[in-house]
Amino acid sequence: MKKTLAVAAIALATVSFGGVAQARDQIRMAGSSTVYPFSTSVAEQFGKSGKFKTPVVESTGTGGGFKLFCSGVGPDFTDISNASRAIKSSELEMCAKNGVGEVIEIKFGYDGIALANAKKHDRYSLTRKQIFQALAKNVPVGGKLVPNPYTTWNQIDPSLPNDKIEVLGPPPTSGTRDAFLELVMEHGALEFPEIKELKKTDEKAFKAAFSSLREDGVYIDAGENDNLIVQKLETNPRALGIFGYSYLEQNGDKIQGSIIDGSEPTFDNIAAGKYVVSRPLFFYVKKAHVGQIPGIKEYVAEFTSEKAWGTNGYLVDKGLIPMPDAERKEWAKKAADMAPMAK
Repeated sequence: MKKTLAVAAIALATVSFGGVAQARDQIRMAGSSTVYPFSTSVAEQFGKSGKFKTPVVESTGTGGGFKLFCSGVGPDFTDISNASRAIKSSELEMCAKNGVGEVIEIKFGYDGIALANAKKHDRYSLTRKQIFQALAKNVPVGGKLVPNPYTTWNQIDPSLPNDKIEVLGPPPTSGTRDAFLELVMEHGALEFPEIKELKKTDEKAFKAAFSSLREDGVYIDAGENDNLIVQKLETNPRALGIFGYSYLEQNGDKIQGSIIDGSEPTFDNIAAGKYVVSRPLFFYVKKAHVGQIPGIKEYVAEFTSEKAWGTNGYLVDKGLIPMPDAERKEWAKKAADMAPMAK
């Protein structure tokens, strides 16, 4: 009886997915606002071929994209998740729990995280230690962690301008925020002996120390709309905004990237590994939807083609930092094989 019920359940699942091509003939994806311009550009080029409909791309933040992606299999769930960080083990567990057993990971390039302000004001030059002191909820003062007392940059360092500290950045669901916490805030926190010691004695307290941002109006959660951050910076030239290098590149006539630890966020600096706040970019494909939703293989092929992600590809014009030739070749093969991640 149990065996009969199991077979029936499998048959039902097959029937419910068997009509996917008829239920939805258009690729759907969601995720990172940083990856959004790249995936949108590829989707537009893909749609121009005339063989498939132009995919639908949503900007929900990396975490939001994975939540949708890992919710299940079938036409009601996204096919691809765009991400400005690698998928977490907890997210893969959520996928598996909801029947999304096989996930294909594709790395497609690099990006830098800029801390930028309007060109109407002088460019900032900051260290990661100073940025931590400006944005952490609690900071070391007199050897103890206390609520952040700093309101202007020159209170942190007399060489910095007497400007009010005001930073607009991404929400907790954003991969950009995750990367910023890891690449800037954690590194800056470790500059303080008391926090460095905390890492050895209490990992949970250490994580809270560098990942808890201010809630007193200094750090402003600006949502997933990076264009809105750019607009707000224009009206407040002394404020800073956090977003991917691609948005800095696209709005270079209005805003400028801060120098961080002596390096400016430029294409060449990020490509050469000189800019410290840089990270890889990914998209993830639901294996169960390949061959069911029309065009997934072809979309992946377009994205991983030299005309798209190559050194002279159209994604470079959008701000993508291409991977080195050997790395592109390696990931192009993985994409062509459509092999799922190892469990």
